[in-house]
Amino acid sequence: MLGENFVYFFTVQGFFVGIVFGILKSFDAEGLLLYTFFITTFFYLFSHVIIAFYFKTIAMKAYGFPKELHEKHLDIIVKEINRREKLIDAAAKITDEAIKVNSRHDLGAKSA
Repeated sequence: MLGENFVYFFTVQGFFVGIVFGILKSFDAEGLLLYTFFITTFFYLFSHVIIAFYFKTIAMKAYGFPKELHEKHLDIIVKEINRREKLIDAAAKITDEAIKVNSRHDLGAKSA
C-alpha cells in the first residue's frame, strides 16, 4: 500500500470513529462536528507520523552495514583489552609477592 493511500484510509477511519464518538458523547450538532473534526485530525496527523517512521526504517534497511570494518575494530579492541588484562595480572602478581616479602620481613623483625 502506498503511503498516500494509507493516509487516506486512516483518515476515513478517523472520520467514522469521530462520528460514532460524537453521536455517543455529544448532545448537539456543534459537539458532533467538533468531536468528528478533532478525532479525524488526530487520525490524519497520526497516520503521517506512522508513514514517516515507516519510510525512515525502510531507508535505514537499505543502508549497508559495514560488518567487516566493525569486526576489525572490535578485534583491535579485544586484543588491547587482553594485553591490558595480562599487564594488570602481572602487576597483581608482583604486588602479591611484595606483600608476602614484607609480611615475612615483618615476622622476622618481630621475632628478633
